[in-house]
Amino acid sequence: MPSAPKWVFDTLDLFISKIPTVTIDETTYLSPSVKQLQLKGDFKNLHFPVGAFFDIRVSDTEARRYTVAQVNEKKDKLTLIAHLHGKGVGSDFMHRLKAGDIILLNNPRTEQKYYNETAKRIVFFGDETSLALASSFLPVVKENKLPIRFIFELDEENKHIPPVLGLENSIVYSKNNLFQDTAWIQEHLHILDHENWQDAYYVLTGNVKSLQTFRKVIKSKTTGKIKHHGYWLEGRKGL
Repeated sequence: MPSAPKWVFDTLDLFISKIPTVTIDETTYLSPSVKQLQLKGDFKNLHFPVGAFFDIRVSDTEARRYTVAQVNEKKDKLTLIAHLHGKGVGSDFMHRLKAGDIILLNNPRTEQKYYNETAKRIVFFGDETSLALASSFLPVVKENKLPIRFIFELDEENKHIPPVLGLENSIVYSKNNLFQDTAWIQEHLHILDHENWQDAYYVLTGNVKSLQTFRKVIKSKTTGKIKHHGYWLEGRKGL
C-alpha cells in the first residue's frame, strides 16, 4: 500500500504491533543515490527470511517498502539500503534520517519466496532497488555453500557498490536498456550457455521491462527455474 488517506495509516498504526525503540545507529552514503542505514533495536524474536521487508510510513499518506539487507548474529542491529531516486517522499524521508533518530517499524513481513531450498546454483539479477535483497541471500548461500552469481544493471555512480556490500562474483553492466535487448543478452551473457549453470535457479528483480526480456532468454536457453518480481516500471507509481 504505497499511498492511502491519512486516517487509514493512523488506524493501522493503532492496531499493528510495533518494534519498540528502534534508532538509527549509523548511516553511510555508498554513492549520492544509495544510502546504507544501520538500525539498532531488539530484533531477537523476529524472523528474517530472504526478502523480509518493512513497510515504512514516510509521510502522512505514503509508505515505502524496504528489504532487510542484513541482520547481525546478536539480532540487535539490522541494515537497510535505500535507493534515493529523485525527490520522491520515500527518498526525502530516507535522506533525512541520521544517527540518533528514532524510527517507527512494524514487524517485518514477507510476501515473496525468493529462496528455493532445492537450488544447487543461483543467478541473481537486479538494479539499485535490488541491492538489499541480493545482500539478504549471502547468509543462506554461505551456510549451504551454494555457488551464486550476481548480475546488475547500475548507474555509473553505483557500479562500485556490489563489492562494497560483499556481493562477490558480480558482473555489473551500465543501466542503458541492455537488458531490454534480447539479442544483446543472448550474445553477451555467456553464463546462460555454460553447462554448469543450465539448471540454475534464476532470481530476477528490479526493472519490469528488463526482467521480462531476460526471463524470455533464460527460458529459451536453459532449463533453470525462475523467480521474477518487478519492483518498478517507468511511469508507474508505487509498483
